[in-house]
Amino acid sequence: MNYSLLLFVALFSYGTFAQQVEPIQADRPDQTETPSLVPKGMFQLEAGFTYQKNKPNSTSLALPTALWKYGVNENFELRLITEVAVDKDFDQQTSGINPILIGCKIKIAEEKGIFPKTSIIGHMSIPNAASTPYKTEFYAPEFRFVMQHTLSERFSLSYNLGSEWDGITPEPTFIYTLTTGCAITEKLGSYIELFGFAPQKQTANHSFDGGITYLITNDFMLDLSSGVGLTELAPDYYCAFGFSFRM
Repeated sequence: MNYSLLLFVALFSYGTFAQQVEPIQADRPDQTETPSLVPKGMFQLEAGFTYQKNKPNSTSLALPTALWKYGVNENFELRLITEVAVDKDFDQQTSGINPILIGCKIKIAEEKGIFPKTSIIGHMSIPNAASTPYKTEFYAPEFRFVMQHTLSERFSLSYNLGSEWDGITPEPTFIYTLTTGCAITEKLGSYIELFGFAPQKQTANHSFDGGITYLITNDFMLDLSSGVGLTELAPDYYCAFGFSFRM
């Protein structure tokens, strides 16, 4: 058997495949998820570290948050979310793993005229798949419709609408996001965003953020972001950095 020939064919096939696949698209660093799915047969990891000032003497750290994705086919991807958290309130500190979320993203439609590219994302948190301080009493679902318009070669408009539950109370929290993305160069991108959460029985909170992304290769991207609260119940501010890669 000619192993050299087999190796050449494998490398050539991989190179051809890599050229056909578009640059990586990630759900981070903004709050707005992308309707794009991971290409079939590819694994993608999106991880980030976040520092958030909630109120005087209260902070939260994510060390890290990780979204694990696998493209089953062109219409369906599997998703797993894990997060190591450190919360400090005055002199009391709590740390551990938040409830693990499992879910999927399903493509609904491609962009056509005024109709946006659309997908739906759904997750379910597992109450006991967490450190003791973060365990919840109930399974907690969350879902959102994710949509994107191409405004020009450089600009896009994306938005999400959905709801989530915390596993403690039966009331949902409604979610909205709205972001404008700009491709500064082929490798450097930026965005600004407005987003908010509206609990059923509490006052809504709204925040504003922005960030940049840098494409190292078609399969590896770095990001940096920061945001501020616009209303009294929103966190004071946050800053984050992270990376995304696929293989």
